[in-house]
Amino acid sequence: MAKNPLFTCSACGATHNKWSGRCDACGAWNAITEDEPLSAHPGAGAIGTKRGARIEMTDLATQDPDPERTEAGVAELDRVLGGGLVKASAILLGGDPGIGKSTLLLQAAARFARNGLSVLYITGEESRAQVQMRARRLGLEKSPVRLAAETNLRNILTTLDADPPDLVVIDSIQTMWSDNVDSAPGTVSQVRTAAHELTSFAKRRGIAVVLVGHVTKEGAIAGPRVVEHMVDTVLYFEGERGHPFRILRSVKNRFGPTDEIGVFEMTGKGLAEVRNPSALFLSERGTPAPGSVVFAGIEGSRPMLCEIQALVAPSPTPQPRRSVVGWDGGRLAMILAVLEARAGVAFAGLDVYLNVAGGLRISEPAADLAVAAALVSAREDAALPPTTCVFGEISLSGALRPVAQTENRLKEAQKLGFTASILPTATKKRGLTGMETREFDDLAGFVEGIFGAGPKR
Repeated sequence: MAKNPLFTCSACGATHNKWSGRCDACGAWNAITEDEPLSAHPGAGAIGTKRGARIEMTDLATQDPDPERTEAGVAELDRVLGGGLVKASAILLGGDPGIGKSTLLLQAAARFARNGLSVLYITGEESRAQVQMRARRLGLEKSPVRLAAETNLRNILTTLDADPPDLVVIDSIQTMWSDNVDSAPGTVSQVRTAAHELTSFAKRRGIAVVLVGHVTKEGAIAGPRVVEHMVDTVLYFEGERGHPFRILRSVKNRFGPTDEIGVFEMTGKGLAEVRNPSALFLSERGTPAPGSVVFAGIEGSRPMLCEIQALVAPSPTPQPRRSVVGWDGGRLAMILAVLEARAGVAFAGLDVYLNVAGGLRISEPAADLAVAAALVSAREDAALPPTTCVFGEISLSGALRPVAQTENRLKEAQKLGFTASILPTATKKRGLTGMETREFDDLAGFVEGIFGAGPKR
């Protein structure tokens, strides 16, 4: 009996029984491609007479041994992985083009190889000569890493099955193609098939596999989201090309904490780990200037201080500009609205520019008060004291809400020489001494108490 063809949307992954120009699920045009149909269910048709093997069951009280880990010897990388590389795990690494993904993985592969692991690096985007040239530039040409250039999935699996390594790096998953899938490399069906086969092989043979994934212009990993569900760990390599700093962020980790970050610095000899990111992000901070505020944040389990910069200037156009780098533009609009509605500080007719120094990206709501302080400081042309840090969440009513891990934030600030902090009332500060704290209930009281600014319209 012939199988009906299956069609999949490359934008959202929705399946359809027939082709159409527009996806009914997400509305994307010309995104539906023919896919290979799934195999028949074991209980259907003639093959339904074949019985499967009974699976082994256990209870929740059974204590299985902890997963075996191997450390790379790079503290920032081991931190993000949750303590090291886990045997029989699948890792997906994404990032912008040219950000340094291949450099990071080549350095990591060399480290693991020196620690006794058998490592195979398979490139589908470059030739072996190009990878060898990069290795010489990084001083890694003598590392015991095996290298291959291949895109055929069947050839790769045959090679891995004949001589399985402890770790295999696939750069990248979008270049892999399976000869039993009738579509071009990089399509939804090819990416899904390649990721499934490589992940299943890693689990079956007990090896670790790292897959490099391209990203879309929105910053998400290209291809079906099911790939992120298949793997154990999803990492993003972030950073601005104009800055030397790179952030390795964990957004999913079955063997460790999520939202953990590792900080690296791009140098002429490759990526160097940064053991004290707070000192690095504040190292270029000079004389205190209006619009400059230090935010005490938390990235994963690590407290980190960074500088938030704001510039407010009269707009030469009828529609003022709102530009933000390193923070959410929608949240900036909310803070501006709350400042005007609850604190009487208007920004009508003014251009507003906001930047997180060093190329860092901040997502936690605890930065609300630091952003508001930077905006009012720039508008009033009044600088905060250089040894003061700020954090707190702002609600739509203008109230200031306490945030988590206050003690860790303040201890990190103290370690870097900060002597004062501005934070919401009712913040828990158990056992913390030696730092002056100023607490406020609402945004209006904060603006009046710190800048002496009343309603201005």
